[in-house]
Amino acid sequence: MKSFMGQLSVNQGGVAMLVVGLTGGIGSGKSQVSRWFAEHGIVIIDADVLAREVVGKGSPTLKKIVAKFGDWVIDEAGELNRRAMREHVFGSAQALMDLEQITHPAIRSRAKELLATAQSPYVILVAPLLLEASEAGLANLCDRILVVDSHESLQIERASQRDGQTPERIQNIMANQLSRHDRLRQADDIVDNNGSLDDLYLKLEQLHQKYLAMAGVN
Repeated sequence: MKSFMGQLSVNQGGVAMLVVGLTGGIGSGKSQVSRWFAEHGIVIIDADVLAREVVGKGSPTLKKIVAKFGDWVIDEAGELNRRAMREHVFGSAQALMDLEQITHPAIRSRAKELLATAQSPYVILVAPLLLEASEAGLANLCDRILVVDSHESLQIERASQRDGQTPERIQNIMANQLSRHDRLRQADDIVDNNGSLDDLYLKLEQLHQKYLAMAGVN
């Protein structure tokens, strides 16, 4: 759990800014939550988007990946062959570590650039694995950790319907994520997403007002 002591990040305009790290297990509803905040004028920085951005065609990060793993990681269009890369690191902890040592610093650097230019009272930094091994060091950029929480059976149902994957596959993914108990233990704020969207939005409105107050917005 991160301790909020009033020492907020400061953007390039010299404005103090509250950074809220948003995370949760697969199928918990992170996308719904981040979409709600975006619709209310809050800047969203999505680690998944950054992860794709930093390995774009011709990028320095992609060149480092090629130098480490070989030309086979590039497809015919000159882009990262994500499927081949996923298959390569899936069964090799060392390969995954090598890849993360290249991509994580780039993701963190890009996140810091976006935080420095953000123009909203506070920022939501979304990262599915924010608390697992401190993904890309992003947790250290956050003043508070917001966890979206759902019952595991509901997570499996939602993720299966959304991704078209079997419940067994979703369970395997969950097994490689932080346990629900450990995730909640590290949270500063928890939003329960076991009910209706109306219930969720009411809770998010309360959090929104809380964050605005923390950011010094009346």
